[in-house]
Amino acid sequence: MKKTIAYFKLMRPANIVTSIADVLAGVAISGFFMKSGLLVDQILSIILLCISTIGLYGGGVVFNDVFDAELDKIERPERPIPMGIITVKEGTLFAIFLLLLGIAAAFIVNPVSGILSISIAISAIVYDKWGKHHPFLGPVNMGLCRGLNLLLGISILAIQLNQYWYVAIIPIIYIASITMVSRGEVHGGKSKTLYFAGFLYILVAGSIFIISFYNKNKILTLIFLLPFLWMIFTPLFKAIHQPIGKNIGKAVKAGVIALILLNASWAAAFGSMWVALLIVLLLPLSLYLAKKFAVT
Repeated sequence: MKKTIAYFKLMRPANIVTSIADVLAGVAISGFFMKSGLLVDQILSIILLCISTIGLYGGGVVFNDVFDAELDKIERPERPIPMGIITVKEGTLFAIFLLLLGIAAAFIVNPVSGILSISIAISAIVYDKWGKHHPFLGPVNMGLCRGLNLLLGISILAIQLNQYWYVAIIPIIYIASITMVSRGEVHGGKSKTLYFAGFLYILVAGSIFIISFYNKNKILTLIFLLPFLWMIFTPLFKAIHQPIGKNIGKAVKAGVIALILLNASWAAAFGSMWVALLIVLLLPLSLYLAKKFAVT
């Protein structure tokens, strides 16, 4: 049982819930939910894409701990690998299994989803091994993983990628800003970095609102966008005032969990109100898991 829990810790389950929200938002953007009634095989496609993102995100974060095994002995000794509960070899095999599961599930949906899943897996590994050590490309690399994850949801109707590919830019910017902030999580950070992150948060929220305005769904979108802004800025302002590791960690944690509200905003912006509500229902689950397992 102790080892099983350790594997769950490696996967960061609270974060995985947010990746499922990414996919559901992408499916909503594609217009898939606008169909008059969903058949069993169509519902199966949604489930498969959710399984895919679980495998891809889980595999990516497990590989992160594998590559950071030596560093975590110093900075995060409470993690399963530094504690010796799971070996580096076991972690590697588990990460490979999860990534292959994610890729296989996506290919069952359609070839485009499969190709996107491979791209996500490669982006995650590149970030884990090399990207995170670069001050600029690292955050962008991490953001790319989330941007592709949103496109993975849209790929349920592959032809819609031609029209909505640009939406991936928004999560790239958002996650890049969170990743940038997270670099001060252990030793503290700089207020100017946090101010810049705040500017990027506003840019992200503003972009989604503009899209909702164009789609004539601005009121519905604000229902989710305003709580999103409150959730991310409350701890960010505290971190700006006192940029110590503890406060920055809380800001990062809030930023990750708030992805659920961001994704609900996406669904609302594209007219899928009931999907937005469904995504919001993932928030209590993610918050509960965040209390049990590490988010960063």
